[in-house]
Amino acid sequence: QLVESGGGQVQPGGSLRLSCAASGYDFSTRCMDWFRQAPGKEREWVAYADMIGNTAYADSAKGRFTISRDDAKNTLHLQMNSLRPEDTAKYYCARARIDWVCSRRPDDQDYWGPGTQVTVSS
Repeated sequence: QLVESGGGQVQPGGSLRLSCAASGYDFSTRCMDWFRQAPGKEREWVAYADMIGNTAYADSAKGRFTISRDDAKNTLHLQMNSLRPEDTAKYYCARARIDWVCSRRPDDQDYWGPGTQVTVSS
């Protein structure tokens, strides 16, 4: 099970920290991703964190977002700074389908949280 938290409404330039609590499986063996989906748009990959500390970001997130994971607490985070109106979306955490393999494709994830809404507006 994956459950996101930390969303909300923030002004442009503000920050939010999203969290994803995982349970029911060995968190340490799966790559974890963040995706987002705005109304009327396809689900978009944001970032992933692998099992040995490597991270990757979409161009839209580079330099502003930081993904991290705490395997001792089975928790994934996404620190979002310098937020823009175009970051408005529902944010989802997802678990990679296969142990030790990371992917940016939604089809390569097997469990998703229900999502948390982020709204950036003045």
